[in-house]
Amino acid sequence: MLVVDRSACMGHGMCYGTVPSIIDSDNDGYPVVRVDNIAPQDIPLAELAVSICPERALSLQTLREREADA
Repeated sequence: MLVVDRSACMGHGMCYGTVPSIIDSDNDGYPVVRVDNIAPQDIPLAELAVSICPERALSLQTLREREADA
């Protein structure tokens, strides 16, 4: 699961500009993840999006990690 920390995101657009198949933008230019679960073949793309975020506002989490944070 790709997670956006909206409080850390500054809306640079690098993630959705680089990986539009997984990440879109809302009307204010902030990222919106298109899918709930990243397909195995798309994990390298999600990892790329995480790595290019200058604010470190993206993270990949397992469902178990996501539930523990909730």
